[in-house]
Amino acid sequence: MTRSDVRTITDAATLAALAHPFRARMMDALKVDGPSTASMLASRTGQAVANASHHLKVLSEAGLVEEAPELARDRRERWWRLVSSSTRWNARDFRGSVVAQEAAALDLQRQVDRARAWLCNAESAPEWDGAAYATQMWLRLTPDELREVAAEVVALLQRWSERTPPDDGAEREPVFVFSQGFPSQP
Repeated sequence: MTRSDVRTITDAATLAALAHPFRARMMDALKVDGPSTASMLASRTGQAVANASHHLKVLSEAGLVEEAPELARDRRERWWRLVSSSTRWNARDFRGSVVAQEAAALDLQRQVDRARAWLCNAESAPEWDGAAYATQMWLRLTPDELREVAAEVVALLQRWSERTPPDDGAEREPVFVFSQGFPSQP
């Protein structure tokens, strides 16, 4: 995907559609692997095709995915793609909404689960030894400075996400990167 558009979610219904764990996995698969059919997504995620079809419909109704009819080989085949290259949302747009709290908790749980899975299986991928990283640091910032740090981190990751990989024959695997910054005490 070469789109650089980022959709800002400001309504609870769209956020609820995105926050569902299986739908979030399907969105990730579409981001990493590009347009896919329900059958392809079901195979990649270990789900039934009917389940994948249902959740694609929900994502479509929320405006998060769309059909890609130009990829179909016949009228029965339905391909799907992301509407935007990525999505973002801000909790302040959902003040008092349980949906925002649940969506944030589910996102964090997915991030922790991915990190835990890597830690449990890192020895089976010795070629990545020394490449994977984790970092944490304490900074003293104002809210405006934290917003500036966030904008810089997002811009850096967006640049890497949108780049065209060089045609150098090197095998590139999907790499999950996440970052969070928030006020806290040691």
